[in-house]
Amino acid sequence: MSKPKYELIIYWSREDQAFIAEAPELAGCAADGKTYQEALANIEVVIQEWIETAKSLGRPIPAPKGRLVYA
Repeated sequence: MSKPKYELIIYWSREDQAFIAEAPELAGCAADGKTYQEALANIEVVIQEWIETAKSLGRPIPAPKGRLVYA
């Protein structure tokens, strides 16, 4: 199964002392990690879980749009 190609935003949070990864096209979809690579791996898992949960609840799943203008 290929991974969905949602835009990701990854940044360092001084407050959390961790990298934060967000998938802005999927409401509330975010993860963190001690390293950039860990945050990236974690957000990939969370995206799959987000999609699975949306499917089970019968909610729409947005198609990946690629680069977002507002990001």
